[in-house]
Amino acid sequence: MKLIIASNNEGKIREYKALLSSVGYDEVLSLRDAGIECDPEETGTTFEENAAIKARALFEKCDCAVLADDSGLIVDALGGEPGVYSARWLGLDNDDSKNTEILRRLEGVRRSDRTARFVCAIHFIRDDGTEILAKGVCEGQIACQPQGDDGFGYDPIFLYAGKKQSFAQMSADEKNAVSHRGMALRDLLEKLK
Repeated sequence: MKLIIASNNEGKIREYKALLSSVGYDEVLSLRDAGIECDPEETGTTFEENAAIKARALFEKCDCAVLADDSGLIVDALGGEPGVYSARWLGLDNDDSKNTEILRRLEGVRRSDRTARFVCAIHFIRDDGTEILAKGVCEGQIACQPQGDDGFGYDPIFLYAGKKQSFAQMSADEKNAVSHRGMALRDLLEKLK
């Protein structure tokens, strides 16, 4: 079955392909791969609202199942920032700049006060128009410096559940087993059965 994901993020597409093949989606395409341009304004105030906006806009442009997610990092000591603005936080255009700014703002903050969580909301629309919402939350802390070379986004500064290992130091299988996106996808897979 064919599925188009409302993203061109290669890391995200790779994670989705690995997890969705088990439910019969053997043709998983990014927007670029499908030759579709779709970039609606994310006006929602929650991850769920933004995922729904993207999925519905994409569904109007194609004749197959679609999936959109909205995910991000919530840092308690920063009042919940970057939150729903994680991808475009402060107008910074690359991951290293965003990670550096978070670490700068957390200088002097005790490790016990550096709590954070990744949140992922997935909005899936079947080819018949049925909509399904799934969500995952992964608790952790912000490291004092980037750690690891794998992963993407905020992975190098996010320590899973207080461990000394960042998402960027985990293998893809280890990360998928505990990540917000992995949890949301498992929730979705249950709902797709």
